[in-house]
Amino acid sequence: MSASTALIQAIKAELKTAGMTYADLAEHLGMAESSVKRMFAKGDMPLTRIDAICRALKIDFADLAQRLSSNQPPLRQLTLEQERAVVSDDKLLLVAISALSHWTLEQITSTYRLTEAQGIALLAQLDRLGILELRPYNRYRLKVGKSFRWRPNGPVMEYFRDRVLLDYFGGHFGGEDECLQLVHGTISRADAPLFLDRIHKIVADFARQHLTDQKTAPKDREGYTLVLAMRAWEFAAFENLRRPGKQRPARPLPVPDA
Repeated sequence: MSASTALIQAIKAELKTAGMTYADLAEHLGMAESSVKRMFAKGDMPLTRIDAICRALKIDFADLAQRLSSNQPPLRQLTLEQERAVVSDDKLLLVAISALSHWTLEQITSTYRLTEAQGIALLAQLDRLGILELRPYNRYRLKVGKSFRWRPNGPVMEYFRDRVLLDYFGGHFGGEDECLQLVHGTISRADAPLFLDRIHKIVADFARQHLTDQKTAPKDREGYTLVLAMRAWEFAAFENLRRPGKQRPARPLPVPDA
């Protein structure tokens, strides 16, 4: 990737972090939105224009250059130590999940019983853990990528299995905008990854819609939790009724990375 292309990508990332659209930027720059889109598509930006964009984003060009030079590949997974730290404090876990949902500090403190000072302190703790980078005006940049997932057998998933699953599935799922489906079937092991890929795409669609709808008025939004899963499993009561010689083959437990 050329330096100019990397710079354009860095500016786009800053726009996303700030929740600023091309239309918003065009208004700050006194330009037409189409001109701004064309400018980014061509990657043709004089330094004066970059300075103006930085002012609109409320960042210094020096900061942008430093972030560009220290840019690291996004994390796909946290270490065990990072996850243990996150689940050690319910408030820290709350802010971590809110940050992963791209909530602003104002959204977090207006929704939950946290003061601004507490919210900033928790974001700073996540910064020290390497999960995000806290920036001026209490904004932040996530250091995790789009493919990020909690460790399958790590502390966070154990926390949810122990304390959240029963609460979640204890709901009736009877609302017009709610759904609970349980489907069991036998398919070839070669086809199973295709269904997993579809699940990952649904998760990505949900995440993108969440970001898109942040511009929608709060009264028109609702908090939803999407849980999708697939595993080789049969209800124990059913498995105990299988005929001799028809038991499912044992599968080794996955060993988490250190």
